[in-house]
Amino acid sequence: QVQLVESGGGLVQAGGSLRLSCAASGRTFSSFRPGMGWFRQAPGKEREFVAAITWSGGVPVYADSVKGRFTISKNNAENTVHLTMNSLKPEDTAAYYCAARRSLTSVAITPNAYAYWGNGTQVTVSS
Repeated sequence: QVQLVESGGGLVQAGGSLRLSCAASGRTFSSFRPGMGWFRQAPGKEREFVAAITWSGGVPVYADSVKGRFTISKNNAENTVHLTMNSLKPEDTAAYYCAARRSLTSVAITPNAYAYWGNGTQVTVSS
C-alpha cells in the first residue's frame, strides 16, 4: 500500500508562486516505479488533470491551462513529487491532489488511471 501526503498549499495573490510537495510512504518509488500525477478540483467541478511525469522523470505532460506556468518534478531517492506553480491565476484556485499509478511507469491524464491518492492541499489565489 502507498500513502501520499500533499503539502505546500495556501493563499497567494494573483501572479504569485507556490510549490506543492507530495511525500510517499508505505512503498518506495523504486519498488514499483509509478507514473505520478497532479490533479485539481474546484468546488462544483470535476477533478481535472494538471501535470504528470514518468518514473524515469522523462518529458512531463501538462494541461494546456497550466503549460508554461507549472513544473512537475520528482525525486525518486526521497520519494517525493513536486509541483512548482508560477504566475498563479484566480482560476487556479482548487484542492490539489497527488496521485500514483499502481504499477505502470507511464503518464496518464485521466483520474481512473491512478490507484493511489493523497487527501489534497488547498490552493487559493486571490485577485
